[in-house]
Amino acid sequence: MDRLHLTDLYFAEARSKLIDLAAFLDRIERSDGTDDFRIKSLRAALNELGKPGPEKAKKILLVLSDPTEKPVPEAGTKSASGAWSGF
Repeated sequence: MDRLHLTDLYFAEARSKLIDLAAFLDRIERSDGTDDFRIKSLRAALNELGKPGPEKAKKILLVLSDPTEKPVPEAGTKSASGAWSGF
């Protein structure tokens, strides 16, 4: 499948997701407080998104993932946060 066909199929969906993300960041920036690790990770992932080259999804997943290899004795929360708390 060529770029034009891929663009025709997926551009509207990607555009919508980008606008949703921008709206989320607008709300964050209008609010009080400082960025926690999730927002810092998200901003770092957006930086990767803007770089040229292949494997953007892989690079973004790595930015959002815990790079440590040593197991923790127990989980700190009941659910995943979506980003590494040590970022």
